[in-house]
Amino acid sequence: MQLYSQLGNNICSSSWKPRFASRVLLRPRFVRDILIIFFVVAACQLLWVYLLPLPQPSAPVVIDNSQEVEWSRFAYAQYATDPVYLCNSLMIFETLQRLQAKPDRILMYPNRWPANTTKRRAIERMLVKARDEYNVKLKPTSPLQASPDVTWGDSFTKLLAFNLTEYERILIFDSDSTILQSMDELFLLPSAPVAMPRAYWLQPEDNFLTSGLVVLEPSEFQFSRIINAISEKDLKEYDMELMNRLYQNHCLILPHRPYFLISGEFRGDNHSRYLGSDNEVWDPQKVFAEAKIIHFSDWPYPKPWRKASKTNTDRRMPNCSIGLTGEEDCRGRDIWLSLYEDFRERRKNICGPRI
Repeated sequence: MQLYSQLGNNICSSSWKPRFASRVLLRPRFVRDILIIFFVVAACQLLWVYLLPLPQPSAPVVIDNSQEVEWSRFAYAQYATDPVYLCNSLMIFETLQRLQAKPDRILMYPNRWPANTTKRRAIERMLVKARDEYNVKLKPTSPLQASPDVTWGDSFTKLLAFNLTEYERILIFDSDSTILQSMDELFLLPSAPVAMPRAYWLQPEDNFLTSGLVVLEPSEFQFSRIINAISEKDLKEYDMELMNRLYQNHCLILPHRPYFLISGEFRGDNHSRYLGSDNEVWDPQKVFAEAKIIHFSDWPYPKPWRKASKTNTDRRMPNCSIGLTGEEDCRGRDIWLSLYEDFRERRKNICGPRI
């Protein structure tokens, strides 16, 4: 009561002054003035924007490197040591022609075919077709037979590409492959003696590289290294082991995705090595669409130029999977089967039915 009485006395006293009254009374006017200024400024800005001419749409920026790059400094290269692989290489060159690949095309083949070769006319016909229809430069060479196993020993011949010193860069890959998209951009990589993808299906075994696709810079020095390494190699060492011994820690790593996909990936159940993640969901259609090249590797299923029985195909082809909603997903199987069928059909059309 004493407190209220004191307050009442203070209020009634003539000496009491409302210290904050002026601020309280001025606040609505102050806010009003601020709002007026704000709306005036906003109106001026809107009027300014309205009076300005509309911006004209600009043309998309297109960088045409074809006018700047001297593509004749580069070349796609293939090697063939028998009629079967000569046909494979011819198929590669047909695809490069269809994709309008810009670099040169080189075919290395034996300067002397084996005496027991029974398909000399077919060989001559395919060489002429490569030269005349697909603009391939023919390079007869002495094969580097560095293994008692003819199949694997002939693969050393690809390393002769290091001696193609008239070019600044060579892209060479195994002919038991199907090219899906142009790879011209690989010729414009930063300078490196060698660039290769990881053999992702072997991971994590020492981050092994695959020689199934190699971008290399030819030179006398690198070629001499190759020749010396072949002369000193172990009998069980093949081209991939040799390339890893020389370049595993001194090369440019190409992403295997999208630059090296093996056909056997569609038959597997665990795709984390290819995807690079345990969390990404395997989508065979997406993987196929992004791949630049597919290498046929489905051992013990035969290569696509060798006829496989229906029983063998049924046993080796990818299984269908069950989707999240319970439906059957056979896209991986369909892609795998179509790869083999497409290869056989193109082979017959390009090389003839008897190769």
